[in-house]
Amino acid sequence: MAMRIISQDQITPHFYIKTVPIYGNLILAPMAGYSDSPNRLIARRLGSAMSYTEFVNAIDITQDIRRVSTKLTYLPEERPVVFQVFDNDLGRILSSARILFPLQPDILDINLGCSAHSVSNRGAGAGLLKNPKLIADIFTQLVKISPIPVTAKIRLGWDDDSRNYLEVSHILEECGAALIAVHGRTKKQAYNGRSDWQAIAEVKANVKIPVLANGDVCTPDDITNILSVTGCDGVMIGRGSFGNPWIFSRLVRDDVTLTETLDVIWQHLELIENFYGSERGYIIFRKHLKAYLLPFSIERPFLYALMTAENSETLHALIMDIPLHIQGA
Repeated sequence: MAMRIISQDQITPHFYIKTVPIYGNLILAPMAGYSDSPNRLIARRLGSAMSYTEFVNAIDITQDIRRVSTKLTYLPEERPVVFQVFDNDLGRILSSARILFPLQPDILDINLGCSAHSVSNRGAGAGLLKNPKLIADIFTQLVKISPIPVTAKIRLGWDDDSRNYLEVSHILEECGAALIAVHGRTKKQAYNGRSDWQAIAEVKANVKIPVLANGDVCTPDDITNILSVTGCDGVMIGRGSFGNPWIFSRLVRDDVTLTETLDVIWQHLELIENFYGSERGYIIFRKHLKAYLLPFSIERPFLYALMTAENSETLHALIMDIPLHIQGA
């Protein structure tokens, strides 16, 4: 399958984030450990309309940005690029933003949705949903100093007893946020239960800025259904894209052939080894390789050899032999 980038001069934008045109309505979600530049590039080439970095701790940015520089590295091909930041301190968020602006992202996003205990229990990520006044202060002050659009990614609330997504959405819009991405679960749910698409629809119906729907989107039918239910401007896809970047081309994963899969595997591996170096890159790539091969019945001893390859050269040689080790082929 030929990789592609949507040509920005041939189609009409699906929507705008302030003045930034977005050419497409499917977007790779920011995911810790996954949304690095190589993965964003693969998704972008197959149809993801913009590129969110992994979330970055404002403390790290203000203390020593070099420790998070890899997360903030991007190529022009990835634009529009969104830097996502998390913290629970207004001063640090403003200071980190001033450090990030010279790196020329297109958009700055504040994470109000991370459910990880290490983030939310300190009052950052989804922890901010418990403090609407602080959310208002952050966005009011950040929008004042920002030369680029400021956006937010939220959950429905801390738990079922505090689903304050409409209050938070109104605050965000009133304080200048240019877009809201909504994951249809509470912090307490984490990734359990079903994403509440009806709640996302309520957000879309009650604000005038663009809204992205997020949660439980794994197939082209899911894309169609969530857009129909929510009326949102776009769909943010996270876990449903693991090993399946073709979802951004609205392809059914089972219809993607082994040849097409291997084509993307080689391209992704090359991007990762160029980005991290071959010594580290081949190790990072293993999690992607396992996900890419999940639809195929790989002989277990061979799959084990792939996952435990001791160097880049061995992994390359094993990938060449994948077609020989598919059961029933």
